[in-house]
Amino acid sequence: MKHFIVASAFLMFIASLPADATNIHPINLKPQFETQKVAFLQSYGDTLPPIGYVNFCREREIECRPSGRFADRVQLNSAKFEELKQVNSSVNKAVAPITDIDLYGEVEVWTYPINEGDCEDYVLLKRRILIEKGWPESALLITVVRDENNEGHAVLTVRTDGGDFVLDNKQRNVKAWADTPYTFVKQQSARNPLVWISLLPPSLAPQVSVSASSLL
Repeated sequence: MKHFIVASAFLMFIASLPADATNIHPINLKPQFETQKVAFLQSYGDTLPPIGYVNFCREREIECRPSGRFADRVQLNSAKFEELKQVNSSVNKAVAPITDIDLYGEVEVWTYPINEGDCEDYVLLKRRILIEKGWPESALLITVVRDENNEGHAVLTVRTDGGDFVLDNKQRNVKAWADTPYTFVKQQSARNPLVWISLLPPSLAPQVSVSASSLL
């Protein structure tokens, strides 16, 4: 019930924004289930955000508001790819993995890590660093997945003209999304960081929770 109330308040917050700030434009990409080598993820409409993200935005509202600037996919070249690799590697080395329960005594806390953090914290830090380096925030999407053990996990998806790539605290290398062992569940909208979109076909996406840990 608590999660439902928080999620409802978050959706009311979105509704209070100007209409053009929350407008979602269809993304015409190939389905992720068509082949393991498809470059781009397919979206399947709006879904609820993870509860940790809801709370993060309540505390850091300015960081979650749409910038008003939408950039198309980043043109990927060797220099850009090296930058992604460097950021992924440096953050993975600088932050020691720890669960929110062990660090904060709570199940779900999203924040910027200092020396320790869990998967969402790595994602937030990598995203902020890349934005500071000039990458458009619309190309840097927080993404919830099921990992190889069918457990909740978060990665940073980078939208490029060469495909969707993943920055992951479990992996040193930057990989195309289809080369990971993950099932992609949901991510931020490229046009509005407040809005989340499903990456699962409706038949595979039962809506029973808003926690990233339980992965809907």
